[in-house]
Amino acid sequence: MTSSVEWAERLGLHTPERQRQCADAAQRIRSLSRVRVAWCDLHGQMRCKTLMPDAAVHALSQGVGMVSTLFIKDTADRSAFSVFTAGGAANLPPGFGAGNNCLLLPDPASLITLPHAPDTGWMRASPHWADGSSVALDTRQVLLHQVDALAAVGYQLRCGLELEFHVFAAAPDHPQQPHHADWPQTAWPGPAPALRHTHSGFALLSERYADRCDAVLRTVQQVAQHLGLPLQSVEVEFGPSQFELVLAPQDALAAADTAALLKSLLPQALARQGLHASFMAVPPFEPAMASGWHLHQSLQTLGADAAHNAFMRAEPAEHTLADDATHTLSRVGSHWLGGLLRHAQASCLLAAPTANSYRRFRPNSLAPTRVQWGYDNRGALLRVLGAAGDNATRIENRLGDASANPYLYVASQIAAGLLGLQDRVKPPLATRDPYGGQSADGSATVAPALPTSLAAAIEAMCMDTALIEQLGRPFVDALVEIKHAESQRHGQAADPVEFERREYLGRM
Repeated sequence: MTSSVEWAERLGLHTPERQRQCADAAQRIRSLSRVRVAWCDLHGQMRCKTLMPDAAVHALSQGVGMVSTLFIKDTADRSAFSVFTAGGAANLPPGFGAGNNCLLLPDPASLITLPHAPDTGWMRASPHWADGSSVALDTRQVLLHQVDALAAVGYQLRCGLELEFHVFAAAPDHPQQPHHADWPQTAWPGPAPALRHTHSGFALLSERYADRCDAVLRTVQQVAQHLGLPLQSVEVEFGPSQFELVLAPQDALAAADTAALLKSLLPQALARQGLHASFMAVPPFEPAMASGWHLHQSLQTLGADAAHNAFMRAEPAEHTLADDATHTLSRVGSHWLGGLLRHAQASCLLAAPTANSYRRFRPNSLAPTRVQWGYDNRGALLRVLGAAGDNATRIENRLGDASANPYLYVASQIAAGLLGLQDRVKPPLATRDPYGGQSADGSATVAPALPTSLAAAIEAMCMDTALIEQLGRPFVDALVEIKHAESQRHGQAADPVEFERREYLGRM
């Protein structure tokens, strides 16, 4: 094996700062029982190797092997590429072979202890091939490329997250193990957990329900505070067993890291109390309320004018009314809005990534159905907030749902927004009729509809050449193949609801 110095230098990571971080991490690791080295897969799920302390310290410099087929799994853990047949990996980016290894390199600065298992450490890792090159299907790398592209034109994205989710209790016959199945019932994927409601819903922000669900709210708070995450609130949402957490704005990468970490560790902490957290978009019961992921965003300038909100304008543009984007948003913000609109249909594949996601897009449901924006309008796809001179001026994208991979959802925003800046896209007038589709001037023109199925979202992505090139064609081609496998299996299912129950409720 090559020396640790040679391998780290090949990655560009052999710096005095990283050496110091490795030394600090190694000292802390030796006081722990074990360390999880984790990586976020295509579907936003954390995968990990659990290492003993000495092995974890070794991995800081040499990495730890992981089978590369984990990059090409669909949501049931089925490989979408036949890598063990001749030419089976031909359509994958360079580096993939017949189940060959990649190396996970832990980030020593990410070392934490788990809030529900304080003797267990956790580190985020980046996957690389043996020659030091990055794995093109690593979703965090996809976001990093977009962050760098945005920085090259002088901006960074700030994201505030509002994430809805469900927390269920174990059914009476499974009081402590809601996610375990008896061995005769196992299948691929396994049966969904037996669950009951934690609250009966349809009482938004009910204090009685908040008190009844104090264990849930308290666990969310404790997990977030233990991890040092910027949790602002956790609330009882409208639907049965539904909750929402709100996080303060962070830089794009930090916001995605925060969401990925919470979506992994929060269900673990709740499971130890006999509770089951689900980030499935629309749980399989009636009447269920969909879980959206509302992504508030603005741009900050870099350089001499750092921290300036580039979406804010000093005064409304001349001869404009509130339904004109430049009445509230700067020129930059208006073009960014235009880019989000132009590429919204294709972005669905990253923001609403499962077959179940498209049950959410229904009229009068607080979820969008058409490609349009509105001023402070929660029925529109894009909700513009703020005013001239208001440093909190921003765009809220209501496209995404709780099942989205955080890195891909945020990457889609930067990619579409950058294309809007590049092409100087002018958005149409705002809508006041989001489910009718007409703009503020009463035009008979109906805004384009969002995709109504995963198959339609795949097709929309395949038709958006500009977004594909911005995100990276090798990545998008592989993503399309993997999501097509999921869509095809869903279409062939004898019982689509049972498919979604097994595939998403028990696994997301």
